[in-house]
Amino acid sequence: MPTRRAFLKLAAAAAAGACLDLAAEEKPEPKKDPAMPDAPKTGLLFDKRCKQHETGEDHPECPERLDAVHAALKKAGLLEKLAPVEAREATDAELEAVHAQAYLATAKKDIAAGRRQLNTGDTQVSGTSWTAACLAAGGLLNAVDAVAQGTLRNAFCAVRPPGHHASAARGMGFCILNNVALAARYAQRKHKLAKVAIADWDVHHGNGTQDIFYEDETVLFFSTHQSPWYPGTGAANETGAGKGLGATINCPFAAGAGRKEILGAFADKFAPAVAKFKPDLLLLSAGFDSRAGDPLGKFTLADEDFAALTKLLLSLAQDHAAGRLISVLEGGYNLNGLGPAAAAHVTELVTASSGA
Repeated sequence: MPTRRAFLKLAAAAAAGACLDLAAEEKPEPKKDPAMPDAPKTGLLFDKRCKQHETGEDHPECPERLDAVHAALKKAGLLEKLAPVEAREATDAELEAVHAQAYLATAKKDIAAGRRQLNTGDTQVSGTSWTAACLAAGGLLNAVDAVAQGTLRNAFCAVRPPGHHASAARGMGFCILNNVALAARYAQRKHKLAKVAIADWDVHHGNGTQDIFYEDETVLFFSTHQSPWYPGTGAANETGAGKGLGATINCPFAAGAGRKEILGAFADKFAPAVAKFKPDLLLLSAGFDSRAGDPLGKFTLADEDFAALTKLLLSLAQDHAAGRLISVLEGGYNLNGLGPAAAAHVTELVTASSGA
């Protein structure tokens, strides 16, 4: 397993080196009844202010990641099919549902003081990082509102900084706030969606998410990830504790794993666990660094594999969670691969919400 220094060295090096008969009379489109609301669509959270989280030259978790995602969605003709989700800054009370007050104060202080890295771990920051992180988290909470209220069928949140390495009291691994954990707690508290399932297909284990819910029986956490690899957690025998025993499921795989292993784990382990757990909401930490060719991982998933995984999650959401599914961007550092992978994922979300 690489040390933190080796991981950051790898990160910097990798970042430095998408029949109409014309004779027939055209029929006018039927008038829309204003009393009939639009059918729920797929939402997209994308706010350029998240690009203001500056990580420094040659850092892989760069602002251009969001540009790559947006360009790929546009190229695929998806933007006009997506309903915009507004970003907003998460409130202190919302953040404290997951994070310790002392950590939040420390992170804000570090950023305000002009530090280039959080003193809790390997997360590069700039003067606008706190605002960007709060916008990412708050925007995701808006997506939860829309999906829970039925105004959106599902949603993809293209935000940064990512979140799944942040624990209750520590930012690390490029993460400041744990977006997906905040979404889970918010859904439970505001919308009374009592049970939430979180899947994580990032190549790196979501240690922060696991840590936050390790003793919580109301949140099912499932992860496929490379092992040994950063951050060194996520062994198969890490299954939860106390009331949460059995609600954590880890599927570590060696470098080179791909569709067979990862889709197989989702089908053979996550699907039956969801059927037994019966969640009210499915959340996805969508890390596309598990795609072949990513500089920070050695998995071999292809774009069509992300589509297949998304179809499976949509089916599970439909069967057990009234169709509610929200994904949030985590990793993905090959700018040429991140966009197409995200577009493959969002295409399936749109297909499901359109009923096609």
